[in-house]
Amino acid sequence: MPYEEYIYHNWLLYIAAFATSFGICLLLTPWARKVSVKLGAVDKPKPRGMHKKPIPRMGGIAIVLGFMATMAIAAIFMEEIRTLQFAGFVVGALIIVGLGMLDDIHDLSAKLKLAVQIVAALVVVFTGTRIEFIGWPYHEVFTTLSVPITIIWIVGLVNAVNLIDGVDGLAAGVTSIASLFLTILCIMTGSPLAVVFAATLAGSCLGFLPRNFSPADVIMGDTGATFLGYVLAVSSIIGVFKGYALLSVAIVGFAVALPIVDTAFVMIKRVLSGRSPMSADRGHLHHKLIDAGLSAKQTVIVLYVVSAVAGGVAIMIAAQNIYALVIGLTALLVTVSIIYAYRKRVGDNGQKSEESQPDESKSESE
Repeated sequence: MPYEEYIYHNWLLYIAAFATSFGICLLLTPWARKVSVKLGAVDKPKPRGMHKKPIPRMGGIAIVLGFMATMAIAAIFMEEIRTLQFAGFVVGALIIVGLGMLDDIHDLSAKLKLAVQIVAALVVVFTGTRIEFIGWPYHEVFTTLSVPITIIWIVGLVNAVNLIDGVDGLAAGVTSIASLFLTILCIMTGSPLAVVFAATLAGSCLGFLPRNFSPADVIMGDTGATFLGYVLAVSSIIGVFKGYALLSVAIVGFAVALPIVDTAFVMIKRVLSGRSPMSADRGHLHHKLIDAGLSAKQTVIVLYVVSAVAGGVAIMIAAQNIYALVIGLTALLVTVSIIYAYRKRVGDNGQKSEESQPDESKSESE
């Protein structure tokens, strides 16, 4: 987008949306913690979990309220919000949040959650939000598949963000980073509604993070994590997918790379081992890093860096600067390689040290 066009963006509104959602979420998070305890939405220690004591797990309602309250205020200043498309987004969000709250209290089945998430995605699609691959070869084919592709994108990202919510501060931090990069991308495409969506989401996440970063005294639960994925999905559709044609998949893919790639690899691995792709295990990247010797804080910071580098690559692709893109991709590759090498080295050292220790149970029996 030419430089002159940037001045037509309502920068004050974008900054105000970010700051308002940040402030509301920051204030409401302690209240959300109390509500979680009152409703019995408490995460108890599990063999594969990271918490050693019970912790309230419906803190995500602070994120939701911070986001929705800010959007209600923004509606006074933006005609784009007072549309059927936004109404569909709100209805879909209510479905996703209601489902998340019930799951945080009662632990619903995966099949039921998937079915309800599809319903929410259908509401969004049939109120005017869908992925359009303008300029692609075989344009007619992709147009025909627009509805199922959009549903898969929304449901997929909803679950991807939810599945990385396994370490204190990870989902909130990664989503805030992805949202900030999406904000920039949506400014570049000239989509004010998408900019407000992404900026407001970033503010809500960062407002929640102070009480969610390790050691957390509240977690967002499915209520928050699925909502984050839902807003990321819708923001990318109305902002990036409609602005970059052929490049859109690569741009959005890098902007929200961590939850997508991590979830895809874990599910593929589960299927290949003959298990359900929705079964629970310690196969996620954050589990691997912690099992390799990193602390929870170190793991989260490392994954923040990966998300930031991937988001930077998305910006470079959008700017279509080949030199910057090469540098960005190289940085991402080096970062991932270092993480892999460190994890493998620590894991090998841990295994060797265990092998070098005497078998106490054997010596005692003798």
